[in-house]
Amino acid sequence: MSHFYQKPENAVKRAEELLSVHQQASALTLLHEVLLSKRARASPIGVLEPIILKFIELAVQLGKGKIVREVLFTYKNIVQNTTVVTIELVIKRYIELAENKLAEAQATADKINLDAVDDLEASETPESILMSTVSTDDSKDRTDRAVVTPWMRFLWEAYRTALDTLRNNARLEILYQHVANQAFGFCLKYTRKTEFRRLCEILRSHLITASKYANQAHSIDLNDAETLQRHLDIRFVQLNAAAELEHWHEGFRSIEDIHNLLELSKKTPKAYMMANYYEKLARIFMVGENYLFHAAALNKYYSIMRQNKNLSREEHERIATSVLISALSIPIISSAGVRSSYEVDENKIRAQRLTTLLRVSQPPTRESLLKEALGKNVFPMVRAEVKDLYKSLEVDFHPLSICKKIAPTILAFSETADLSRYAKLLHQVILTRLLQQLSQVYSTIKIESVVQLASLPAPYNVDAHAIEKFVMNGCKRGELSIRVNHQSQTLTFQTDLFAAGASSTPGPRLQNRLPTDSVRLQLSRFAQRLHVAVGLVQPKIVEDRQAAKLKAFKDAAAYLEEERQASFMRRALIEKKKEMRENEIAEKEREEQRLKALRLQQEQAAEKIRMEEEAKRREIERMAQQRQEIEKIEAQKMAEKLASELGEKNAGFNRDDLMNMDKNSLVQLQVQQLEKERRELLNKTKALLKRVDHTERAFRKEEIPLLKKDFEDQQKHDREAFAAGKAARLEAAKAKHAEDMKMKKSLSRVLDDYIVLRDELQAKRDAEFKEQQAAAARSIKAAKEKRVKEMRSKFEAERERRIQELEDKARREEEERIRLEQAAAEAEKARQAAEARKAEEEERLKRLDEIARKQREREAEIEARRQQQQQQQAAPSAARRPEEPSSASWRRPAPPTPAAPPSTSAYRPPARREATYQPPIRRDGPGETLQPSARRDGPSAPSQTPMAREGSWGASRPLSARAEPPNTTAPPAGGPPRIAPGSWREREAAKRAAAEAAEKSK
Repeated sequence: MSHFYQKPENAVKRAEELLSVHQQASALTLLHEVLLSKRARASPIGVLEPIILKFIELAVQLGKGKIVREVLFTYKNIVQNTTVVTIELVIKRYIELAENKLAEAQATADKINLDAVDDLEASETPESILMSTVSTDDSKDRTDRAVVTPWMRFLWEAYRTALDTLRNNARLEILYQHVANQAFGFCLKYTRKTEFRRLCEILRSHLITASKYANQAHSIDLNDAETLQRHLDIRFVQLNAAAELEHWHEGFRSIEDIHNLLELSKKTPKAYMMANYYEKLARIFMVGENYLFHAAALNKYYSIMRQNKNLSREEHERIATSVLISALSIPIISSAGVRSSYEVDENKIRAQRLTTLLRVSQPPTRESLLKEALGKNVFPMVRAEVKDLYKSLEVDFHPLSICKKIAPTILAFSETADLSRYAKLLHQVILTRLLQQLSQVYSTIKIESVVQLASLPAPYNVDAHAIEKFVMNGCKRGELSIRVNHQSQTLTFQTDLFAAGASSTPGPRLQNRLPTDSVRLQLSRFAQRLHVAVGLVQPKIVEDRQAAKLKAFKDAAAYLEEERQASFMRRALIEKKKEMRENEIAEKEREEQRLKALRLQQEQAAEKIRMEEEAKRREIERMAQQRQEIEKIEAQKMAEKLASELGEKNAGFNRDDLMNMDKNSLVQLQVQQLEKERRELLNKTKALLKRVDHTERAFRKEEIPLLKKDFEDQQKHDREAFAAGKAARLEAAKAKHAEDMKMKKSLSRVLDDYIVLRDELQAKRDAEFKEQQAAAARSIKAAKEKRVKEMRSKFEAERERRIQELEDKARREEEERIRLEQAAAEAEKARQAAEARKAEEEERLKRLDEIARKQREREAEIEARRQQQQQQQAAPSAARRPEEPSSASWRRPAPPTPAAPPSTSAYRPPARREATYQPPIRRDGPGETLQPSARRDGPSAPSQTPMAREGSWGASRPLSARAEPPNTTAPPAGGPPRIAPGSWREREAAKRAAAEAAEKSK
């Protein structure tokens, strides 16, 4: 396709030509090659923009989304340094076309579903009953899967491609935010949870990439307040979408993303944003059954919402009631006890993480949340029944009637949508308070009595088993101290006076001091009395203590002024640090403004550099043109010089040939001339070397006798040097041997001690080696056993995995078999429908033939009656016989008038038809019309005589032969024939439609 155009400007025209002959795929390939070619990078934006817009339209029309991705990346790299308006236009056009295609597919699917309903009174058809037996999907699901799903997938790929193209570009931030919001709207409109999770991952990866490549050109700066605010807006849209889709896992991750962005922000976030943040966080904690942090998030949400002056009193009361009821609903006894130190550490880490998300310094507690809910800003706005509930649970002491008093409130909560989720939690708190209060009244109580006291209306009624399970959990958590006696079916409360308090959670009490508290009070009083007795026995201790106290008072009075000065200095230092901090913040803001101005200046400088480069490119082109002219002049000069040089050596050389040569030919000719001169110089050098070789050979003949004499002298000198060295080595060896003998005599005296020490060390090392060897053998054995266990467990896991794979494979094969059966059923249904249509068509053709036959009979009868009338009129003038038709009329007969289509308006009475009768006209071709044959006696003779019509070729044919076949209808005067219903073309069209339906069903 690259040969079909010479310039990118011609690409759109060539694509239009291909589209005119229905070659959409070829046009798309042509535009794809143009946009990816090197020539497109140097083309202006005004040329490339129509090309890529046409490419986008064709790609969307053909459903080719993958090739759009590559083209968009290339186009962005071309235009991002000059203008970004064009890439915004292209992206918006791409998404708009994809959305329109999806809307058209939905409309088509709805129409197909409506057309499939033949009888509105029949609730079930045989086809639907048959399909329901082999598939759980209805016809609408199958139609949507076949028609809507491909374009839905295409639109999703368009959003992904647009986001990947626009990511990490400061100039395209606004469009990036717009496309991300559109993608979230797509997920919400079609309830696409999987695509929503992938979209969140894509945005998260884009943010990580932006922080990783922050130093690149045009990259976004997260330190910029506007950029950070845009990303925060995207994350809040993501959070709202997660809440609407009830995708709570991604909702929690969105909360973490927002928290991280808020930590980067240097400005205080807006109130409505934080209110949305805490509202969604409270919903996520409620779904995760983390009721403590749910109540804390609602408290933070209320603290922001109460600052809204436009908040109505009903909404204010609703939120305040939710804050108090959520704090009351925090379970006193957790449903799952702590089992190990690892879980304790994990719970601490999780609590610290959730505390960070709440943007508070300390983890919340039930007591702190209740204290805040009872403040003057919350408690006065709470509903009256919730206030009574708080009083019953946390203030009053009535173990025998607590459930009866609270039952109406719990039932009222079950009927309210906002408070119904707290009813079950409140029931757990009620049971805890009931058992705590019973422990202050009774020492032993029947389980049946506890069940009666804890009875609430359904579905919150409990039995003995539930009470026992709740008691065991409370004892495990340390909130209760109760023993269960199954033999007597009783509960025994703790009576040990020296034990610790039963519950760590405060609550209403029957008396201020329990027996355990009285024992602890007596012990503390006994300790005080002992302290007084010690002072009476040893008065010096009391005097020393009083003297130390007086000294401390004097020291405090002496250092009072110094402390006051130190406090003043601290305040001054704090103020100074505060001022320095404000100055640093102001300096940072000024630095940010300077950096922003610097970036703007850099962009302007980059634009200036681009303009300079453009001017430089034009200058280079101009210089290249000048260079070509200069080279032409130089070629002429070189030709003249070469002609003069060759003319001196070769008088017969043609000068005009040199002047007509180009520069390359002249250079080649000059090189040939230089090569010829080099060969001549080489021949001269070889002759000179030959003369030098003979001279060197004469020198060496004279040198040989002198070399032999020098060799003999060298041998003599070497023998003398060797003899002297040998004598010196013998003397040194003798001296060394004598010294070694002395050393041996001295060392032989300690040889026995050396042997004993060596044996001891050897034995010690052997023992250590054997011990290490045994330890190594033990470790190897333990490692072998561990490895055997690991391999066995791994083998078992692998075997289970293979079994699971085989089961999955069998399930997939079964699904494939069912799918094939469904496809076969749909194909059979399409075939039956095609056969039914074919039978209907044949029946319609038969009816049309019958109507045409009756019409021909009726026309024949009318024609016979008209001829009889004409014969009666022509009887008086029998001498005037019409002439026989001419040979030309016989050779070119006019066909009879074709039968009119069967309709009531085509019939006319005989008298009227006789008055308006016109001779038949024959058409041998599209532009030729033949008139009927004329009489010999002139134009005055009537041309409508029966003999003239009977003598013509068309009249001599039988009526069945003159009748028009049922494939065509009578054409209008001067117009082409039109296709009659039931023709072979319609039958062929019906066959093609049936084949396409069968192919789609497959």
